[in-house]
Amino acid sequence: MKHITGNLLENKGMNKFLKRNSMILVALLLLVLVLAIFTDTFLTVDNILSVMRQISVDSVLAFGMAMVLIIGGIDLSVGSVLALSGCICVTMINTGMPAEVAILITLCFGAFCGLVNGLVATFTTIPSFIITLATQQCFRGASFLMTNGKSIMCYDDHFNAIGTGYIGPVPILAVVIVICLLFTCVLLNRTKFGRGMYAIGGNRHAAVYAGIKVKRITTTVFVITGMFSALAGVIAASRVYSGQPNAGEGFECNAIAAAVLGGVSFNGGIGTAGGVMIGVLIMGFMNNGLNMLHVTSYWQIIIKGLLILLAVYLDTMRSNKRLHKKRRNKHATDKV
Repeated sequence: MKHITGNLLENKGMNKFLKRNSMILVALLLLVLVLAIFTDTFLTVDNILSVMRQISVDSVLAFGMAMVLIIGGIDLSVGSVLALSGCICVTMINTGMPAEVAILITLCFGAFCGLVNGLVATFTTIPSFIITLATQQCFRGASFLMTNGKSIMCYDDHFNAIGTGYIGPVPILAVVIVICLLFTCVLLNRTKFGRGMYAIGGNRHAAVYAGIKVKRITTTVFVITGMFSALAGVIAASRVYSGQPNAGEGFECNAIAAAVLGGVSFNGGIGTAGGVMIGVLIMGFMNNGLNMLHVTSYWQIIIKGLLILLAVYLDTMRSNKRLHKKRRNKHATDKV
């Protein structure tokens, strides 16, 4: 009986996910179909694996950004934390430190950056937009200071294999994406912490009255986002064999666009890890397809900007629709 109930709940959850993300799933399928028709190599195994490597950084950042958006905040410092973390990790490895230890310390540093953002956001009335805009500049400046504005090369094959190596036929970065996706899914859907995140984003004041530890959860979410940003920095550095102080510039926009395209609301309280992954795939396939079609990088920047505008517009439409439905239900209840 328990097994049957579990299957029913899983089917119900899957149906709800498909219904919620039907529009972006259709958009993803149409994009794949169009690119498959107009290019000869888009659906080849080599190209798909290449896309998985290319979206690795964006996907990790998007998962972290989605969590902050769900609680009703935003983190504009993720790209700067990425750059600073990559430079710190490569610097430690170049001093002779084992890559595993350097990566662990780098993740802890990312958590510290997130802790700074989280504590200021929690114990002041300053909007997270302003806080992370300020720390974005601080972390970026720190990366240029420690490198003197120059790239730091890394010659550790063990570290560089993260960005270019394989586990069997599967790229290591694809495995990293799957692990981050599963972690985010479990955190959001299977934990009390995740339910608290949705409650805070839905109505912060109501969450306080319900006994939810709003300050603790908010700070922890920023810490997790900082760790994800540091992990993205490790991935980015391993892909190009170097720590670069200008890495990750504008990546916060990619993360926001992917998250919102994937159904995460700017108003908080709504979003799924699976939807974010679909949003990342749309952006990754679009970039890959535009390159194959020989569209210049200048036009790609314009298209990406329009995509962000479209994502925000769709989020606004969804929010207005939910608000209208809530008012209609309240009006019907009052009549009764």
